[in-house]
Amino acid sequence: MRRYLPRPLLPSSTTFIQRVPRHMRCISTPSGKDEPGTTASLNPRWLSDVKARIGKCINFGLRTEQTQEACLILEEIAKDWRHLLAGSEGFLTDKNRIGLFRQEVVWGEMVLAPPATNIGSTAANGLPRFWYLLALDVTTSKQPLTCVTGHVNNVVYNRYAESARVNWGLNYGALDPANKKQWLELMTPRSIGLILRSIKTDYKFPMKYPDRVTVLHKLRNMPEADTDHFILDVLILSELHQRPAARCIEDIVVYDYKAARKSPLKPFMVDKFRETFELQEQAKSIYGNRVTELLKRTRELEKVSWDRVDAVEDMGPANA
Repeated sequence: MRRYLPRPLLPSSTTFIQRVPRHMRCISTPSGKDEPGTTASLNPRWLSDVKARIGKCINFGLRTEQTQEACLILEEIAKDWRHLLAGSEGFLTDKNRIGLFRQEVVWGEMVLAPPATNIGSTAANGLPRFWYLLALDVTTSKQPLTCVTGHVNNVVYNRYAESARVNWGLNYGALDPANKKQWLELMTPRSIGLILRSIKTDYKFPMKYPDRVTVLHKLRNMPEADTDHFILDVLILSELHQRPAARCIEDIVVYDYKAARKSPLKPFMVDKFRETFELQEQAKSIYGNRVTELLKRTRELEKVSWDRVDAVEDMGPANA
């Protein structure tokens, strides 16, 4: 028999301290409200709402041309859902801008608890049952290997965000080849670097294995010449459910490791970040307009199907 004792599960409100220069902290807490800058004027559930509304129209009964319109709407959503959902909020969805793209959610990232039939409330060594998972060798035991599985551990969402932020920064090396070395060093403690001062995470729904995540970052404000800190909004998308699994707010400090103090961004970095911010605003306008148009088309479909004055539901042939 083999036993594995994973790390204890921590409550979502636990505060984590990260050792960084000048006692800067990394804080992870759930939020009960959407923060300014992380949401658009659109209903955040517009995508799932459109699918449900189209489904209602189809179930009610559509004529041939109406069915074709419903198919076109669903086809556009299926093809471009990620661009429409994230782009309408100002996130850049080109592959050379994405921090993590369809990253696989692995089974071990979930909250795990042993089966009640296998383990009592307290282990033989006195540890509480939620501190460990008992794994049994199928060649030597008849007890089942199945266990009760929960959602992805809250701490893992922060790992997704931080891993994606590093890739987000490294992407600038490819976007600005002339300064590639300095962009790559931005994520190291060699000279000018970025330090995570705090992170706030708002969990949207309990994501589970199997799934994949796409993680996107965007600048909240237009950088200035003397910018020595900035805010990044983070969107963690569930590919399976096609909706946000979590949102984060990262407070980033620009730090000069050689001088051991805060430092403004270098001029070429300010220029690139300003360019990025302008692209974000363009994306918000372009994809926001596309979403608005999809909503209008969906409403028109409703008005000619179940939501018209003389609407009668299609119950199928009488002899069916």
